Amino acid sequence: MSEELHERVREIIRSIPPGRVASYGDIAAMASASTPRLVGRILSEDGHDLPWHRVIRSNGVPAQGLARRQLELLRAEGVLADGEKVNMRKYRWHP
Repeated sequence: MSEELHERVREIIRSIPPGRVASYGDIAAMASASTPRLVGRILSEDGHDLPWHRVIRSNGVPAQGLARRQLELLRAEGVLADGEKVNMRKYRWHP
């Protein structure tokens, strides 16, 4: 992966506003990345300073292993989950 793509993905994630979410696929499409898995990799390796909690699966389910903390952070921003799932129609970010 190029440094340019890496930084483009980080910048897109950084620009997701509070109270909104985007899917890994949304970010990949905006960044012209080959796969949403690349977004997940960047977040896991270099996402500590990003609003990582605003990136979820396209079906509204948060990251496995981080779901509790992720939903807690989203709730603090006004994103309410129905059980363990975020309503993507309501909260999806459309830049």
